[in-house]
Amino acid sequence: MSYKEMAKSLIDQIPDSKMYYIVAYLQGAAVPEEKPNAETIASIEELENGGGTLFTGSTEALFAELMEE
Repeated sequence: MSYKEMAKSLIDQIPDSKMYYIVAYLQGAAVPEEKPNAETIASIEELENGGGTLFTGSTEALFAELMEE
């Protein structure tokens, strides 16, 4: 029996009161893994090499600063 067949047979044994959790988990598992694009990879590498800008402040202050640029 494959894992998919086993999972289908187990679904029938799960009480309705717990199906919400199973459905939420399955929805998350069904989403394909996303790979970062080139810009994101470059940004991560910049931070790992000590570059980038560190912001310490409120979200409101961050957005105010971003709007100035």
